[in-house]
Amino acid sequence: MAKGQSASLDRKKLLGDPVLVTTIVLLIVFLTVFILYPLAILLVDSFVNESGLTLETFKRIMGLSNFRKSITNTLKVGFVVGIASTLIGLLFAYVEEYVKLRTKFMGGLFKLVSMLPVVSPPFVLSLSMIMLFGKAGIITRFLLKIYDNSVYGFWGIAIVQTLTFFPVCYMMLKGLLKNIDPSLEEAARDMGASRFKVFMTVTFPLILPGLGNAFLVTFIESIADFANPMIIGGSYDTLATTIYLQITGAYDKQGAAAMAVVLLMITLLMFVVQKYYLERKSTATLSGKASRERMLITDKSVTIPLTVLCSALALFVILMYVCVPFGAMFKTWGYDFHLTFKWFGLVFTKYKGFKAFKDSFILSLISAPITALLSMIISYLVVKRKFKGKGFIEAVSMLAMAVPGTVLGIGYIRGFSGGLFGSGLLQGLYGTGAILVIVFIVRSLPTGTRSGISALRQIDKSIEESAYDMGADSFRVFMTVTLPLIKDSFLSGFVTSFVRSITAISAIILLVTPSYLLITVQINEFAEKGSYGIACAFATILIVITYGSVLLMNFMIKHFGTSRQIKAKE
Repeated sequence: MAKGQSASLDRKKLLGDPVLVTTIVLLIVFLTVFILYPLAILLVDSFVNESGLTLETFKRIMGLSNFRKSITNTLKVGFVVGIASTLIGLLFAYVEEYVKLRTKFMGGLFKLVSMLPVVSPPFVLSLSMIMLFGKAGIITRFLLKIYDNSVYGFWGIAIVQTLTFFPVCYMMLKGLLKNIDPSLEEAARDMGASRFKVFMTVTFPLILPGLGNAFLVTFIESIADFANPMIIGGSYDTLATTIYLQITGAYDKQGAAAMAVVLLMITLLMFVVQKYYLERKSTATLSGKASRERMLITDKSVTIPLTVLCSALALFVILMYVCVPFGAMFKTWGYDFHLTFKWFGLVFTKYKGFKAFKDSFILSLISAPITALLSMIISYLVVKRKFKGKGFIEAVSMLAMAVPGTVLGIGYIRGFSGGLFGSGLLQGLYGTGAILVIVFIVRSLPTGTRSGISALRQIDKSIEESAYDMGADSFRVFMTVTLPLIKDSFLSGFVTSFVRSITAISAIILLVTPSYLLITVQINEFAEKGSYGIACAFATILIVITYGSVLLMNFMIKHFGTSRQIKAKE
């Protein structure tokens, strides 16, 4: 069949399915209104004033010494964190894939460390850093007898972000190392090359695009991070915190919009390089699975130093997380270490903890199934259907990954409290719980979509085509055939969205109103005041909720997922 005839047939099928057409139109409207429109408003705010098109706003903010300094600070932190996270992630991935671990405990320890940042609030390590190494820190003040140590500033942010983001690099590089064919490295070893030379001449060139990919992902995460610089940055301002202070302190919405555009341009540039160049290059370099199992390194001169180093780092990260519940149980951190539950009591009596947890839980629980279903629908349209707007839907849904939360928050303020929708359609959206739910959906959409696309590419087209041949429309096929086959991805997307929503801070801190109390905003507020007991109590309960959610997801996938059903049939 000619290409033109095939396209014409696809178009006829599409037009003959009103449910599919309606879904596509609604998706395009949603993505345009809640992702593209706020970003477009930021551009308009930055380049247009009463006299027309102008660069005056950019000239004004570039004249601010604190803004120029924040750009330098942000890039400096981003590069240091990107490099450090990539190297530590590579170390952990190499040890797991190449070194024979003496006990299963080591593997379990690495998996725990890789999961902790996912299920915890983004600023937990900042709290721990202050409580362990600050002026009243247990390690600095009580063990080392250092009374004037300051953890605030560049090194505080860099260390905390590195410990937060290196598990992301570890998970990415672990997959790359696993797919290297062992015969390539063993051939070099047979020719007399040392392990170090094999790594530098064979392994390293093969994973170089993947290393670049991991670096850029971490760099984007670092420069977009708001919570850690806000708590542990001190006077060391980054772009995210400067934008926040510009709108909350200086009440300069137009200036904040221009600053947000600068940050957005940096993250978008990095995202485009990472997504459309390095990710594809990495995939092309390592395609398929290894031909056979790798012979793991057993030489003690290699295994002992590497496992000791990884174990020390992993235990340090766990110590940082364990510090948080203890911070909630000590009477006065740094001075009185008698155990008490008064902080947990104050959370629910004096500081409206029930309302904070109820609001956070309900809003996250509303957004999670919508995000999971929306992600699966977008994945289905991208992988299984052909239509003109497919590229637009895929690109815009993934765009939210590159947009820092602070930038999105500013865009929503400018777009829905003024702008096109401020005095008419959707006027009542700003300041409500609905806008918080929408932000949660938009922020979690890329993660769920990527998971769904990976799952759907493994499903044979003939399974769905047979249902179409029997007269089912696209909605019925999706609900009765496709969705059950990607149940694991749906459940994973549901829980991931819930966890990301209930631990979100950067976008919603600008949008939350006194009508809603959110846990992360409460933690941030008490941490800034130095009320670490209350902040740790909130954070501990939040970690229990998120960790419990992930365990529940794993239980459901294990006992009710597709893999379980396949085994039962066999």
